[in-house]
Amino acid sequence: MYVLNGTKELKPGKTWIDDNGVQHPGNWASVWSDDVKASYGIKKVTIQAKPDSRFYKINGPAFDGSWTSTAKNIDDVTVTNLDGEKITTLGLKSQWITKTKETANSLLAPTDWQVIAKAERDRAIDSNVATYRAAVITKCAAIETSITNAADLDAFKALFDVPVDSDGNPTGNAPMYDWPVMGE
Repeated sequence: MYVLNGTKELKPGKTWIDDNGVQHPGNWASVWSDDVKASYGIKKVTIQAKPDSRFYKINGPAFDGSWTSTAKNIDDVTVTNLDGEKITTLGLKSQWITKTKETANSLLAPTDWQVIAKAERDRAIDSNVATYRAAVITKCAAIETSITNAADLDAFKALFDVPVDSDGNPTGNAPMYDWPVMGE
């Protein structure tokens, strides 16, 4: 990212107007030397790694390449407005429990017809389907428990970490995404 006098971002390939009202060509970034850029007050700024938007409210990047981030609440927050009405903002735990249930439902949906056929016509559910469905339901409950038991944001974020061996190689799925696979 290029910044003019620490106050304005300049985009390579785009013209820009300096403080004296002079318009400069769009190819300035590729044809001007670093010294020429510096003479106009143009500085190349490295943008820092962006915080994970799953866990933080983010603003930026600022002209120095930094981000401003605020941790999201992991628990629900209820406030009372001026009219006396209570308004609840769902925290990460509630949001991800909902997402976990939605994932479980989407994994179960392709085999729901067998459950319906069992209920309506007493048709047997295939044993592999019954095993898979039980595994999905069990995993959903386990993930929900892990979410509920997360004591703080760091513990919650750990649910998204992929396990690795001593060499740093992945050894499985992150707990949040470690769902059973049909036929395994």
